[in-house]
Amino acid sequence: MGKVRAPASPDAGEAAHRRGRDSGQRPSKEERKKWRELRLLKHVEKHRQLKERAAAAAAAGGGQTAPLPFPAAPGAGRGVSRTLALAVPGSILENAQSRELRAYLAGQVARAAAVFCVDEVVVFNDQGAAALRPGAEGSQLRPPECCEQLSRLLQYMECPQYLRKLLFPVHEDLRFAGLLNPLDCPHHLRRTEESEFREGVVADLPAVKGRYSLVNIGLTREVRADRLLEPGVRVTLRLDPDGRRGTVVPPRTPRIETGTYWGYSVRMALSLADVFAQCPHPGGYDLLLGTSDKGDPLDQLELPAARHALVVFGGVQGLEAALENDEKLTLDDPADLFDLYVNSCPGQGSRTIRTEEAILITLAALHPRLLAADRGTGGEGSGTAGDGEDNGAEGGGATGGDGAAGEGGDAADGSESSD
Repeated sequence: MGKVRAPASPDAGEAAHRRGRDSGQRPSKEERKKWRELRLLKHVEKHRQLKERAAAAAAAGGGQTAPLPFPAAPGAGRGVSRTLALAVPGSILENAQSRELRAYLAGQVARAAAVFCVDEVVVFNDQGAAALRPGAEGSQLRPPECCEQLSRLLQYMECPQYLRKLLFPVHEDLRFAGLLNPLDCPHHLRRTEESEFREGVVADLPAVKGRYSLVNIGLTREVRADRLLEPGVRVTLRLDPDGRRGTVVPPRTPRIETGTYWGYSVRMALSLADVFAQCPHPGGYDLLLGTSDKGDPLDQLELPAARHALVVFGGVQGLEAALENDEKLTLDDPADLFDLYVNSCPGQGSRTIRTEEAILITLAALHPRLLAADRGTGGEGSGTAGDGEDNGAEGGGATGGDGAAGEGGDAADGSESSD
């Protein structure tokens, strides 16, 4: 009777794979297949460990399961109802030397928004009415091409990978999306990860007896929604414990109830004035911050409590040029538009700070103050999840394109900006 060989562990398979790679030998088809199987075993083991930890947490917490396999949100796990919006001109792409660098610059803005938990990104036209284009029917004006491209790239980056091909048709603007570093937000879930909430797209399948729709949420099969929905629409679902049914909720519900960051929305504004006038919140923004090297040092200012804050950045020529090109605004000084007009990097060693750099510097300075407000003032989600929003997540928005969500990419030379 022959000896029974024990199955190789995933770690042993990794070591063998590394030895073959270091020796320069190309692995055979059988070796590649075995390596894939070992990787699958690792995923299964990780999934089992997550379930065990969730069960232990449920036993310790009185039967309530942890909603998301991510670190607890600020404020001891409480929800966050306040919002942070970011406004950036689309013209920053025009100073990039190639489409690859344009895409990478947009990726830098998306990464900054995700890292610092921005809830809304507004892409506005700072070049005046002359830069607007006629719409398809000639009745509605469209923003410049650079604004549409930046918006499309931001929406594509925010969308979970398993939904991109369903929401974004092939488009030239997304040709180099594979160069962009992934956001890896909490709602970008893998197939093996469990979560109370999940993003999905309504499947183009016959509604079951006209009562509900099926939603693709990136798992092996569709989930039954609690209502009839239009096919192709992106929605946020709260899954039942069995994982077979889901309830459609507003896209901010995970953020409000659990404090877990759930991505950002994107809107375009035809002018600087429309950034404020088209605010999605019923009461508007209650804290407006403008950034400029002519502003007051941010670290010397007291940040008031705010439910909906907006931070506006200028382009190559700053907010002064955006105000001058806006026919709807009659002010002479851009500081009069804002509650605080700040310089986030006083004593800078370069003549100019690029817009993508100013975004990182400013949000890094604001982030700890906002977290302190969440912990201390109870800005956590005691309000309703809707907050004036519709019962469903936003769709893909601008027509997008299909592109591989790759990793890596070279540093880009984007547009320069006064802070």
